[in-house]
Amino acid sequence: MEVWEKINYLLEEKKITKQEFANRLVALEPKLKRTSESPSAQTILGYLYGKRELKIELIPYIAEVLGVDEQELFRFDIEYATEYNLRYSKDAREILELLQFAPKVMIEHIKIVLRKFKKEYENGVKEL
Repeated sequence: MEVWEKINYLLEEKKITKQEFANRLVALEPKLKRTSESPSAQTILGYLYGKRELKIELIPYIAEVLGVDEQELFRFDIEYATEYNLRYSKDAREILELLQFAPKVMIEHIKIVLRKFKKEYENGVKEL
């Protein structure tokens, strides 16, 4: 998971639209080191869609808008733990596409293992 994907995950979790996030970030008036200017809302939306490289000097401002500590933006232990990430994970999509070629015995094994991980996750074990 890339940082911009984690930001989008947190936006969805906090029910903040991308536009609202961009507006809040612009309001903080962060200055980019190279240009000494604040990024526009359009530039910030480019970051959120993965079309522009996220500038590291924006991380403290992004964390402030999201109400998280800066390190949270780099923690990826949730990558496969939510429906959001299942829908957007390249690995999960590839696995789903390949399942059609798995024999029944393998499908049964996968179900057993995934049920075990689900139970551990529901019991509070977030990192496996």
